[in-house]
Amino acid sequence: MLKPVGLVFSPVVGLFVATLSLGLAGCTPLGVVVGVGAGAGVAASQDRGFKGAMNDTEIRLQINDLWFQESVSLYSKVNLQVQEGKVLLTGNVPDPETRLNAVRLAWQAHGVQEVINEIEVKDKSSLTDSAQDVWIVTQLKAKILVDSEVSSINYSIETVNQVVYLMGVAQSQAELDRVVGHAKNISYVRRVVNYMRVKGA
Repeated sequence: MLKPVGLVFSPVVGLFVATLSLGLAGCTPLGVVVGVGAGAGVAASQDRGFKGAMNDTEIRLQINDLWFQESVSLYSKVNLQVQEGKVLLTGNVPDPETRLNAVRLAWQAHGVQEVINEIEVKDKSSLTDSAQDVWIVTQLKAKILVDSEVSSINYSIETVNQVVYLMGVAQSQAELDRVVGHAKNISYVRRVVNYMRVKGA
C-alpha cells in the first residue's frame, strides 16, 4: 500500500499534479480536490499568502460540493473563482431560478466575504417583467449603499418577477431588519424572501 504523500513543492510533483488536474478539474468534485495540490506550490508566493490561498481553496471546495448536491447541471454550468474570500460566479444558466440557487448556495460556504454574480441567463423569455426587476434591484442597492448602518458589500440581491431575494451575511439582526425594510418600501415589490444569515449566529 502506498503511503500518502504530503504537500511536496518540487517541480516534478508540481508538474505531475498540474497535468493530472487538467484532465479532471471542472468535471467532478474529485477534479477540484486534485487541483488543490497543483495550486499549493504557488500559494506561498501570492499576495494573499499560503493561509489565504488555503482558505480560498476551502471555500471553493465547499461551494462546489453544495452545487453538486443541489444539481449536477448547476455544478457544470457555473464557473467559480475565489480570491481572499471574494467569490466570482460566471457562466450561462437556463433560467433565473438556477442563477438564484447558485448565488444562494455560494453564500452558505464558511468564510465567504462577497459574492459577485456575473451569471448570464440564456432564456431571456423566462424573465417576466425583467426591466422592472432590474429597476427594483438598482433601487435597493442604492438605498443600502447610502445607509451608513448597512455593510452593503456583504449582500447579494436578486429579483425575479418582482420578488426580492436577499442573500449574504448581515453584521447584526438590526442591520438585516433595515435591509428588509428598504426592500419592502420599494414600489412594485411583491414579496421579500430572506436567505441571509447573521454573522456569528
